[in-house]
Amino acid sequence: MPITDILEQNCRLYGNDVCLVEINPEQRDSQRRTWREYDLMQPTEAPYYRREITWNIFNEKSNRFANLLASRGIGKGDKVAILLMNCLEWLPIYFGILKTGAVAVPLNFRYDSSEIEYCLNLSEADVLLFGTEFIGRVEAIADVISRNRLLFFVGDNCPTFAESYNDLTANFSSSFVGPEISDDEDAVIYYSSGTTGFPKAILHNHESLMHAARVEQNHHQTTKDDVFLCIPPLYHTGAKMHWMGSFLVGGKAVLLKGTSPEAILDAASREQCTIVWLLVPWAQDILSALDRGDLKVSDYKLDQWRLMHIGAQPVPQSLIRRWLEYFPDHKYDTNYGLSESIGPGCVHLGMENIDKVGAIGVPGFGWEIKIVNENAETVAQGEVGELCVKGPGVMTCYYNDPKATAEVLHGDWLFTGDMARQDEDGFIWLVDRKKDVIISGGENIYPVQIEDFLNSHPKIKDVAVIGLPDARQGEIAAAVIQLEDGMECSEDEINDFCLKLARYKRPRKLIFAPVPRNATGKIEKPKLRATYGVTGLVDAQNRA
Repeated sequence: MPITDILEQNCRLYGNDVCLVEINPEQRDSQRRTWREYDLMQPTEAPYYRREITWNIFNEKSNRFANLLASRGIGKGDKVAILLMNCLEWLPIYFGILKTGAVAVPLNFRYDSSEIEYCLNLSEADVLLFGTEFIGRVEAIADVISRNRLLFFVGDNCPTFAESYNDLTANFSSSFVGPEISDDEDAVIYYSSGTTGFPKAILHNHESLMHAARVEQNHHQTTKDDVFLCIPPLYHTGAKMHWMGSFLVGGKAVLLKGTSPEAILDAASREQCTIVWLLVPWAQDILSALDRGDLKVSDYKLDQWRLMHIGAQPVPQSLIRRWLEYFPDHKYDTNYGLSESIGPGCVHLGMENIDKVGAIGVPGFGWEIKIVNENAETVAQGEVGELCVKGPGVMTCYYNDPKATAEVLHGDWLFTGDMARQDEDGFIWLVDRKKDVIISGGENIYPVQIEDFLNSHPKIKDVAVIGLPDARQGEIAAAVIQLEDGMECSEDEINDFCLKLARYKRPRKLIFAPVPRNATGKIEKPKLRATYGVTGLVDAQNRA
């Protein structure tokens, strides 16, 4: 069953219900009033840019775009790339592509011109849709990329090197009769986050998308009455697949174009959101604002908020303990996944297992796991090995890269590259990325374990542990520490705190600096290694 059938179903059952809301808190009204002056206002009278559409409008927009694509000869096997910030047009465009049988190719909105061109070529994209924010980047390569593909601009004041999506789709029918689509046909290409090198093109079929929707709905018991607050970028599997749990049951979602603590709490309050997915930095920022007294929980209407969950990265236990002090009635879940496993949910903690915070959880709905050694043999319980997953959401392949595919797909099993162990209760604990393991004096050091420990220090906001070359030990552990705003802390204080760690796990270098994360919240460790390698570390010390 293709995921597009769910859209038709939602139209039949809930056609006039609002399905998507877009909010941009940066665009205040002309009177420049404070947030609190709007407490009694209805959502449609909000002091910021707000749009909404119903399921019927969603479907009509998808159909108009599908008809446009079909009129240009785009259909099964063709690729259509999307380069947009989160907006109300994003998901209808995505589904319009799928309805034609073509393959949707979401692109990271942080890509520069060369990366855009690279990803278009790798995926063999026939069409590129882009928004206002990307005019300059696309214009720089327009002469090259327009030779063999269509360029559609989404927005007002279309540049001369593209065609207007708005004008063109307005002239097409709001109904569409598409081809029959089977579960095993290609549906989407997602790009890896690029934290280990240039992004790979990850191909999934329609079965993967349907499985992701069922997994999310099952894990979080999403109902038609739930309202999902979506903040992360839709080009990534995390945001999209979490939203698909709401999509499956016809629930409403709110696309928030902002990550400030005030914007998140205000949107959750004003739109009466019940499920909110956060990245670690956003949750930390909310807690810091509450700790400082900049925000007060009592200023918002949050009784309906039932679930806060986090994915995309290891979650410090201390963060969740602090969160529950402010929000004691919240359910909590951690979701683990990869773009290669259609995003979140192949492993999840489970809302009922909050006593196991720190673990990534148990196999997700419809998923199997195993942990293996370097010979692909299952290790004993409690031993560290590589986490492998199997299920209907495993990718088809890395598109146009059979060598990389063969490295991670072994039969039906996806080898994740993450080191993990399973405890006596069957819960999986992430130890680290296989490529991030530090080997110091013959000992394996897992950075995540040190990061979890340091994150419990009250003055530390964020931390990343990397390996640096060392003539004697091979590598040593270095901790890049980002302090809470306004905090001061010495190396001696951190070193004393680390006395609780085993000697070989204690960081040998401490660097007080910002911790860079990508748009999905993952620490950019290659960037840190490049910055604080031997030369970079000397430069940093000379500047200090």
